[in-house]
Amino acid sequence: MQRKADLHSHTYYSDGINSPHDLVTRAKSLGISILAVTDHDNVDAIDEAISTGKQLGVEIVPGVEISAEHNEREVHILAYFLDYKNEELQKYLKGFRVERVKRAEKIVEKLNTMEVPITMGDVMKNVKGNASVGRPHIAFAMIEKKFVSSYIEAFNKYIGDNKPAYVKKPNISASGAVNLISSCGGLSFVAHPGRNFRDDALMQLIETGLDGIEVVHPSHNESDSAYFREIAGQYFLLESGGSDYHGGRDHDENTMGKYFISEQKVQAMKDRLFIS
Repeated sequence: MQRKADLHSHTYYSDGINSPHDLVTRAKSLGISILAVTDHDNVDAIDEAISTGKQLGVEIVPGVEISAEHNEREVHILAYFLDYKNEELQKYLKGFRVERVKRAEKIVEKLNTMEVPITMGDVMKNVKGNASVGRPHIAFAMIEKKFVSSYIEAFNKYIGDNKPAYVKKPNISASGAVNLISSCGGLSFVAHPGRNFRDDALMQLIETGLDGIEVVHPSHNESDSAYFREIAGQYFLLESGGSDYHGGRDHDENTMGKYFISEQKVQAMKDRLFIS
């Protein structure tokens, strides 16, 4: 029987809701046999996920979703099978998490000028340990304080891209992210390109040295997936995909189990890296 692989998921070490244990348990219950834990700019969930995976019979692919920039546009690069304990990687991720906090502070300052008086204390209540602080944590604080009724409203009205309280992250370049991932022995994939990257922009990203494209994603319709699959085949790139599950936010509560790729796609990644 063909095993299902979900190669895009998040825990409370970034902007997800679930612990690594609960995430893997949920994946198992929904028929996922191979799961990549890809927190934003954080790899702290991986050890616990691997331990739980061994208990439940779920293969865990170590990963991370790195925030990057290409031609002044934010792009997310998914990394798979990397040495997540690599010192250079750990140093970079630690430094970037500090920058994420500074960005959150600037967003809160902007919100305060817009009669949304939340504090960083309100935001940090939603952050677990060394988790990467992001806009979702700010959205949760806004919901708790009843300034908005939903996560989507917080983004659409205040903190989404180019909205009044938006602050840009000081991201690494896309080529820098690809090189970092490669130095850790991993594979790099552009995440959910259907949102922002097609045609020339996608070609430019491919030229940075990407190993693959996330073909399957909740934001992609069938036409999008077919397009990215064709591009992957044309340029001898690998294919990835997954639910981008965060754990019960407005838009992704039921994505896990519905968006996945085949075991063969994961094996192709292993073959590229000569992993048995």
